[in-house]
Amino acid sequence: MTPPVDVQVIFDEALVKRTPAEWALQWVWNHPEVSVALSGMSTMKQVMENVESASRSGPNTLTPEDLEVINKAKRKYAEQGFIGCTDCRYCTPCPHDVDIPRVISLYNEYYIMGKSAEVKKKYLEQVNLKNQAKKCVQCGECEEKCPQHLSIREAMSRAAMVFE
Repeated sequence: MTPPVDVQVIFDEALVKRTPAEWALQWVWNHPEVSVALSGMSTMKQVMENVESASRSGPNTLTPEDLEVINKAKRKYAEQGFIGCTDCRYCTPCPHDVDIPRVISLYNEYYIMGKSAEVKKKYLEQVNLKNQAKKCVQCGECEEKCPQHLSIREAMSRAAMVFE
């Protein structure tokens, strides 16, 4: 997905030119404790780009300037309400049938698309009534399983206010 305009501007102004995906992968590979990175790829072009990017990567290879670009992008995403879900699905199944990953994905898309009415419509079309954010009873079971330590209960409350 294309980043919001405000985030893309940060990447465009960087001295080193990288795609948003490459910025993300380079950040992961920069960590010495990372030995494997799994990247979702759906085309041969993406495979080739990731292999090329990996050849320029390694622990502690990002400069302080590179890290500042990433931190600026991270802050800009946070300002816009972005929830850092990786779609690992560890939070599922929800005991109350909330489709947590789908709700978060659409919530992020809503903000990335500038609070798009089309995304609100998409939510109502694609998320079954029994799986919507308003069905969250705030039990917290999902948060106990989340490797990103996300405040999923808060995210469901925010999504319910936006979409329902």
